Amino acid sequence: MRYKKKRRFRPWVYWSFCIFFLSLFLASMLHLGRWLYDNQKTKELGKELIEETPIEQVTETNSEQVEQINPPEDPHNDYWDYIKIPLISVDFTELKNKNSDTVAWIQVGGTNINYPVVQTTDNKYYLTHAFDKSYNEAGWVYSDYRNDWNNLKENTIIYGHGRWDKTVFGSLKNVLTSTWQNNKDNHIVHLSTPTENTLWQVFSVYQSDAESYYLTTTFYQNEAAHQEFLDTMISRSVYPFGTTVTTNDKILTLSTCAEDNIHRIVLQAKLIKKETRQ
Repeated sequence: MRYKKKRRFRPWVYWSFCIFFLSLFLASMLHLGRWLYDNQKTKELGKELIEETPIEQVTETNSEQVEQINPPEDPHNDYWDYIKIPLISVDFTELKNKNSDTVAWIQVGGTNINYPVVQTTDNKYYLTHAFDKSYNEAGWVYSDYRNDWNNLKENTIIYGHGRWDKTVFGSLKNVLTSTWQNNKDNHIVHLSTPTENTLWQVFSVYQSDAESYYLTTTFYQNEAAHQEFLDTMISRSVYPFGTTVTTNDKILTLSTCAEDNIHRIVLQAKLIKKETRQ
């Protein structure tokens, strides 16, 4: 009777497996360490900028430059409630000294989004750089390079990473929850720039495939294509805001990656009030 000999791994095979899994473990630990470090630096920098930046409230009573944008005829429209919310006015002096790319400051109701916005000549640099321009994989909140902050286009776009710790645009995912949606106080975005202070009323929140359509910035006076775009954005919303949006409106789009890193979480709002800064 013959017995089959048991196959044994040769020593070099065993050690190759050991080295491979050890390398994989060390690489994972290094990646996690970098992720935690970037998160901490982003939190510290964000907190520092909030503490050091003067932000004031502006109402119709303390400014003659406040203008209501495209008011509806319906006296019961939510617009009339939101229009009472004060604007914010940010002193950009120190922000510009720290980073000349600064173009705005944004606050989004019901989220942690309270950051200066930067803009450069592409949409890549601030994916991996913080406000102080140090390398940081958390990136920063940044404007699409096509935006014109002195003369707003039909659609103004702002991006940020969807970080798990809710820094940058990580808390934008809140807009897909019923808790956020059912609180009307959340349906407002504040933007302050060196030339204007503005208030935006949210009309659509949704998750989208990665695409360029919702990131269209101008329609070159093609009113039919423009209205079709707006109707599509409204139809995508997972919550019925009931807000009318026409081609006379300027809109704001906030975009970030969903947790699967494939889809996008999107918030869109229309301009309802502004103050021209002197």
